[in-house]
Amino acid sequence: MKITSKTTIGEIVADDYRTAAIFTKYHIDFCCKGYRTIGEVCRNRDIAENILIEHIEASKKSSVNQSFDYKTWPSEAIADYITKTHHRYVAEKAPVIIQYLNKLCSIYGSVHPELHEIHTIFSKAVLDLTAHMKKEELVVFPFIQQMIKSQKEGTYLQTPPFVSIENPIAILKQEHETEGGRFRRIAALTNNYTPPNESCATYKAAFVLLQEFEKDLRKHMHLENNILFPKVLEIEKSFEKAS
Repeated sequence: MKITSKTTIGEIVADDYRTAAIFTKYHIDFCCKGYRTIGEVCRNRDIAENILIEHIEASKKSSVNQSFDYKTWPSEAIADYITKTHHRYVAEKAPVIIQYLNKLCSIYGSVHPELHEIHTIFSKAVLDLTAHMKKEELVVFPFIQQMIKSQKEGTYLQTPPFVSIENPIAILKQEHETEGGRFRRIAALTNNYTPPNESCATYKAAFVLLQEFEKDLRKHMHLENNILFPKVLEIEKSFEKAS
């Protein structure tokens, strides 16, 4: 794709996930705020537009494997992948991180009081993410499957209690914004996940796990905000046109 000042960040990362590394380097949120254009971001951050685009184009030639071209996947496959990969990741890693944070707070909390805030923020994030994921697994994703089935079979699609898929999607995207803000705060409190010089192995491991958790969450939110949700909204529009 040709990148211009009017191209959105979400479109760029959806086209080639290798470009996410460039936005991360410049501290540009590509998952929750992927709707912003290159021009808008460069103006707000005082970044030379031509330099940013050059770096983005260079990243697309990187030898690093792009992994999967998620943009070409059917909506139901993306939803299934998110559930089995990213939802499972949260369920498996969150208890381990909380256990580490409990230990750090008890040993180092008096010397590093920021650990208590990190623990509070992360624990709240896990509670909200758990509810968020259940909402997707029990309500939103099943309705996506129902839409696709009706579309393929040409059958009537019953109006859901939330009227339009756009309504729960708007709520999910707002929840993504909340989590993005929480992890920006955690990154600030941990000095971008850099443990103190005197840190023990547990301290270092906890920060590594927190950083990996944020990285996984940002990809999770990117897949939904920039790829799955736009696809789903287009499917819903097809029913409106047919009626």
